[in-house]
Amino acid sequence: MTEENPQRKNESRSTRPTGQEFARFVASNWGQPEDVATTAIAAAPYAASRRERLSAAFPGQRIVVAAGDYAVRSNDTDYRFRPHSDFAYLTGLGMDHEPGAVLVMEPSESGHDSTLYVIPPAGPGEEGFFADPRAGEFWIGRRPGLAEFAAMTGIATRALVDLPRGVRVTGQPSKAVQRVLAQMRMVKDAYEIQQLRDAVEATVGGFERVITQLPRAIAHKRGERVIEATFDGHAREEGNAVGYETIAAAGAHATTLHWIRNTGQVRHGDLVLLDAGVEVESLYTADITRTFPVDGQFTPVQRRVYDVVREAADAGFAVTRPGAKFIDVHRAAMEVIERHLRAWGIVPDSTDPDAGLFRRWMVHSTSHHLGLDVHDCSAAKRELYLDGTLEEGMVFTIEPGLYFKENDLAVPAELRGIGVRIEDDVLVTREGYENLSAALPRTADDVEAWMARLRG
Repeated sequence: MTEENPQRKNESRSTRPTGQEFARFVASNWGQPEDVATTAIAAAPYAASRRERLSAAFPGQRIVVAAGDYAVRSNDTDYRFRPHSDFAYLTGLGMDHEPGAVLVMEPSESGHDSTLYVIPPAGPGEEGFFADPRAGEFWIGRRPGLAEFAAMTGIATRALVDLPRGVRVTGQPSKAVQRVLAQMRMVKDAYEIQQLRDAVEATVGGFERVITQLPRAIAHKRGERVIEATFDGHAREEGNAVGYETIAAAGAHATTLHWIRNTGQVRHGDLVLLDAGVEVESLYTADITRTFPVDGQFTPVQRRVYDVVREAADAGFAVTRPGAKFIDVHRAAMEVIERHLRAWGIVPDSTDPDAGLFRRWMVHSTSHHLGLDVHDCSAAKRELYLDGTLEEGMVFTIEPGLYFKENDLAVPAELRGIGVRIEDDVLVTREGYENLSAALPRTADDVEAWMARLRG
């Protein structure tokens, strides 16, 4: 909650006794609570190294990075808290840590001294224990205190009320800090790569579970919601949540790039485009798309479209290696898309060789960086992102597609209403690349065999 005194929220409906006798009674006769973490988290040494690198980029300057606060969902209910990604990156704190916290890096002779300012929990013996829905353990359960956060992160920790005057806290770090952090986050360290592997593995399991639930989706009036709920429930079971709103697009809905309403039916003969990712508790997320036939077998025209998209993705993989340009991946995929669409005779002639008329059916970029954010490192300058050079340790998507709208009169009727995207998560290695999501089938034949196996 973001108001100055959360204890006063909706006072009009409070029935809690307010007398001193009640307060004394509530504060008494409590056993020792279960311990929370008092040892360093796995990310702590990596986060310390990141702070050192950031410190070197801003000598003599104070750096302030806030976790952010709860966002109100409705009246006095909030969305589940997720810290700002830069805060998570610099502290190593992931899921549910820590609303209202602020990391302050003060310049010193050795670079910067870091202090983590947090709201201490209110335990037995304090009025807030039962009266404060923001910090009271009766409301939110046992949470780390100052000493525990210090042990977890290796950062000196103080109460938020001790935040020095003059420290300006904003929703995001300064633009200069954001840009440096975006550049740093482009190349993942060993901890981050493992977290992304875990996220991908959990996501593969979610896709497999969806296939087993297709009969139920077909029978439901909003079958897309069945698919969404199946994957999203899996994400909560195996990770923190989904990394972004799941796209469960059946039939013509697959031609809408960000179809997240998921209100449609799943009909026999249709394709389903499922774009989904599990966010693990460290907040790293996968981002995978597969397009599959509801009945387990592609029709000839569906397969024709699918094969072009898969060939385009393969072309992107083929140029992925250290030293290549990030934009090369996109260009390689687009060359395949354009060549096939011209062979189909649907791209009109143009006097401008750079008009790119074929992009009518593939308007998005082929790749984006992946990490703490599904579209990671977006604050980086163009010359470091789109025009940047691939390096070992980078993780990004390769996701070409073709989208033929139902009412697109520029294409033959047999293509209308078909949307296909294939998306994988790719790690740049010393020799080339590793497809982190290779456990999910990519060719049409393999997709059909995979579905047959899962559906028995």
